[in-house]
Formats: sequence, structure tokens, C-alpha cells
Amino acid sequence: MVRGNLRCARDVGDWGRCAKECLSTASDDTFGSGKFVSDTRYFRPIVQVDTARPSDAFSLAGGWGWFTHVELLSRSDVARIVSADHVPEAVLARLCDRRPDICGLDFAAPQMMGILNATPDSFSDGGKHAAVADACAAGLAMQAAGANILDIGGESTRPGAETIPNAEEISRVTPVIDALNAAGVSLPISIDTRKSAVAASAISAGAALVNDVSGFTHDPALMAMCAARQVPVCVTHGPQDPSVMQEDPRYDNVLLDVFDFLEKRIDELETAGIPRGRIIADPGIGFGKTIDHNLALLARLSLFHGLGVPLLLGASRKRFIGAVGGAPDPQDRAPGSIGVALAALNHGVQVFRVHDVAQTHQAIALWQAAIRGEQS
Repeated sequence: MVRGNLRCARDVGDWGRCAKECLSTASDDTFGSGKFVSDTRYFRPIVQVDTARPSDAFSLAGGWGWFTHVELLSRSDVARIVSADHVPEAVLARLCDRRPDICGLDFAAPQMMGILNATPDSFSDGGKHAAVADACAAGLAMQAAGANILDIGGESTRPGAETIPNAEEISRVTPVIDALNAAGVSLPISIDTRKSAVAASAISAGAALVNDVSGFTHDPALMAMCAARQVPVCVTHGPQDPSVMQEDPRYDNVLLDVFDFLEKRIDELETAGIPRGRIIADPGIGFGKTIDHNLALLARLSLFHGLGVPLLLGASRKRFIGAVGGAPDPQDRAPGSIGVALAALNHGVQVFRVHDVAQTHQAIALWQAAIRGEQS
């Protein structure tokens, strides 16, 4: 295993299978405790971004972070910190290998996904971009402000939202994509939908990525359609319907439960014909989670690099930010949203789905300059 710009020194073959075997067989004996516990081990890199980087540090996902130690987690034992040298090689490959570009996005640097809701009832900006001309103008403004990709949605997934018919959702999003293309937008477009019919229409109009907040659990046909159309996807932990997702959500261990869900869904996406190199994962902040659940995930986001895919954080203006930050109006939550994004940058998260593109772009630029000690 070569450090720095780390790549696996040997061919690990079936990467997903090998990593899973390493995870399931690692035990306390591996780390010298003298006690054997057979349940799955999870390796969370303790990420550093300091310019004083040791020569033997491991790169994180080919990006700006590095690590020398990991937090060893399981469902049956207390967490502990161990040297990264103890991590199985296939797991290190998942943690360290550079993520392939998706839709032209280079994950060696932070990327911004601008939120463009063509809906009348989204929690933060419902109705603001419901007219095609308004949505097109907003998309062009996000491009000028520094967005790297636009995420267009036609169905609200706020807590309590009801599912709308396919035809209605298509009538909201496809004209917006057409208008953006006619206006000469140069950014890739993501379609935010749970439905294969909507995604197919959007792809035909020019969408390049499918972002499914249900984690491909809502519509069984969506996964196969994405594979057939050879489009990349974002898989989110949001398996409950928005209409009921905030009705007393519970987990055995929210961090590990979300990781296991995403790992299983990624395995199924690969089996369906979507390579891991065309998959982004989102832990689903705010989808079927309490404030404490959200904060537990944010504190250990770096665990999800073990999925071996780029990570997306969609926390912008969400309810927990208002609760923690004292901002009941979603329009007043930009500072809190940016604070969460900057914290996630310290975990190596690569993609940020945001409402406030210009403000977040400025904050990330200053964060990058500050940790480097120079302008880019």
C-alpha cells in the first residue's frame, strides 16, 4: 500500500466483496485485546486537513484530507482508536482511492449542487421557482454564483409531503430542463426524483444524474432504468415515505444502520449494472431522523468514506439547523447551513447540496485558502 497519493499496491480483485470480507472477519483479536468478537467492524478515518502532514499519512479519497488513525466501531463493543496500519488493505483502498469523476465533477475538490425546486410546497422555497421562467433564471444565477451541478426537483419531500402523480411531476421539471438548455446552461443537471417515469423524461430532456432520496426503495423500476440509460446516481438514506418519515424515527445505532443501508443499496445498484464509480452516497440528513440522529451522523461523517464513493451532504436550511441555531424561518438558516458544510469539509465530504450558492461558495473558498495558507 503506497501512502500519499495512495493506491492499492496489488489488485484486490472484487473490491466490494474483499472489503466486506475484511470488515466481517476483523475482530478484537486483530487488535491485540485477547477477546474475540465476531460482529462486523467499521473503520472511521479520523480526518486531518492540517498543512503539517506526516509523510506516512494516508490520503482520504484522493482529496484534501489525510489520516493516520481510525476509530474502530462495532455494535457490541466500545469504540477505540487504532493506527491506520491495522486496517485491512481492501478497506484502506475504499477509504483512500481517488473517486472517479461523475458528470465532470472532480471530487479532489469540494463541489456544490444548487437546489432548484420547481414545486409549490417545498419547505424552504416552495413556489419561488414554480414558473419555468423563474426556475430558469434561478438556475443561471446559481451557475454564475459558483454551482457545479443543478438539482431539479418537482415533488416536495419535506416532512408530511404527499406523493404526486407522475404526469404532474414531469410537467414541472421537464420544461425547466428544456428552458435551461435553451438558455445555454453549461452545468450538468441532476433530476431529484423517486420515480422511473419522471427520471426517464428528465434524462431524455438532458438530465445527467438521478438523485433518489428514497435510496431506490420507492420505485423498483428506477434502478434498472438508470442502469439501462447508463446514468450515474445518488443514493440517499431515506427509505420511509416523506408523509410519515418524522413519526417517531428509531434506530438501533443510527450511524451504523445508515451505513449498512447504503452499503446494501450500493451492492444492489452494482448488481443491477451501475458501477460503483458512477454512484454518490448521501446519509440523508433530515430524512426520518431526529435532531440527535442528525447530529450523531454529522459528528462521524467520515465513516461513510468506507463505502468507496463520493459523499453528498444535503443539510441546507433543514429543520434541525433552525432548532439548534434559533432560526425558525428557513430563509434565515444560511449561516447555520454554511457552518454545517464547513464542519463536513473537515470530514472530507465532497458534494454539498445547497440553497445559498453564492454564500456557500465564498465560505468554501475562504476555508480552502485558510487551510492551505494561500489562494488557489
